[in-house]
Amino acid sequence: MATISSLFFVPWILLRILLTPIPDTVQEQVDDSIGYKLDGVIVYVDQAGKPPEFYAAGWQDRKKKIPADPKALFKIASISKLYVAVAVAKLVNDKQLSLDKTLAEYLPELAGRIENADKITLRMMVQHRSGIPNYTDYPGFWEKDYSKSIEKSLGLILDTPAEFAPDKKYRYSNTNYLLIGEILDKTLGYSHHQFSKKEILMPLGLNNTYSLLSEVDLEDVMSGYDVSYDGDLKPNDFISPAGSMVATAADVGIFLRALNDGSLLDANEQAIYSSIYAYEHTGLLPGYSSIAKYHKDIDAVVILFVNTSGGYSWNVSEIVYKRIVKILRRNKPDGSEKI
Repeated sequence: MATISSLFFVPWILLRILLTPIPDTVQEQVDDSIGYKLDGVIVYVDQAGKPPEFYAAGWQDRKKKIPADPKALFKIASISKLYVAVAVAKLVNDKQLSLDKTLAEYLPELAGRIENADKITLRMMVQHRSGIPNYTDYPGFWEKDYSKSIEKSLGLILDTPAEFAPDKKYRYSNTNYLLIGEILDKTLGYSHHQFSKKEILMPLGLNNTYSLLSEVDLEDVMSGYDVSYDGDLKPNDFISPAGSMVATAADVGIFLRALNDGSLLDANEQAIYSSIYAYEHTGLLPGYSSIAKYHKDIDAVVILFVNTSGGYSWNVSEIVYKRIVKILRRNKPDGSEKI
């Protein structure tokens, strides 16, 4: 628990939400969150034994005064990596990929351009243990629209030093998943987006999940805002497999439940997946932040979408998410609560 003296070092907006009593209902918490400089909030809850629940507050489009729609499309950013990891698990199980094959073996043209390409395995890339620098950390990456070109994005880290020796550390790098996308496309002989649609989206009936922003009508997508920018960031595209997908909260929730309960993958695929990646994820893009987790103790999938980035918006989003889960635990049928 924070001491009185330590509270003086907490930004006022975070201090205010931390000191505000947790309300009785999820909707009350969602409504309250708009008072902490979040433009719009969407929450989806799938708790066992109950119909899915949708909550929203704030704006879907601030300029047009369109209220947040809990069924709107949203840029889910790095939550996309879960879908890519599932595709890898399926192809490894089918013997089309090997987790122990190196980057240089998969993409020989990058030998000598990415340090340690002959030692970095597919497993290391999936697990963010490759040491390959993160291209989105490049100064001016977002301002210069590198996000709209895989070639330009990859070019930012070619011929640069590795951050560490392969498999010696963990460091999250979007470059790993950009390269995995290239490996998938080359192995399949066609776009991995098509593979994901056939093997993941269609079997689960995810008709409101798309690989790219270009596949959807922008009017159906929640607007995105940053505290340091007045305009709508919705049209800004990000095409890398590291975070290109667009989906509704419900579709993400259905996917996450299927990933966690074993209905998406067969036993062998599940074992492979469990050995390489996580079962939850967060996502951050300019104008968009998201949290997708399954909580076993209450058998609930909880998805949070916030269309605000910058400032303390991510910190507020994390606090709001934790408070929502606390409400769900408090309201368990048996009346118990697990912290």
